[in-house]
Amino acid sequence: MKYVLDAENKRIGRIATEAAVFLMGKNDPKFARNIVPAVTVEIKNASKALIDDSKMSQKTYSRYSGYPGGLKQPTMSQVIEKKGHGELFKEAVWGMLPKNKLRSKMILNLIITE
Repeated sequence: MKYVLDAENKRIGRIATEAAVFLMGKNDPKFARNIVPAVTVEIKNASKALIDDSKMSQKTYSRYSGYPGGLKQPTMSQVIEKKGHGELFKEAVWGMLPKNKLRSKMILNLIITE
């Protein structure tokens, strides 16, 4: 089954929660935690989502290489410049999926278009 979500004039978190529910299969009456459902979620108009100017400069996305001094914390605007608006949605949905072996398989069913 394919779900299409339009992100135009909507907040990132609102769209991400809908996408996470569909990717986990929680909207299906045959929901099972141990099975990745055969669904595809497409988020359209990612670049037209509502983002406050203050959040663009204050929100950071952390990653750590494992080496001393390897902590990187780019701001939201830096992430958009480097990887695009789709990365913001991917990070948000990734954090809302269950933290188990199925998460990496579920995120493959997410398609984001600018």
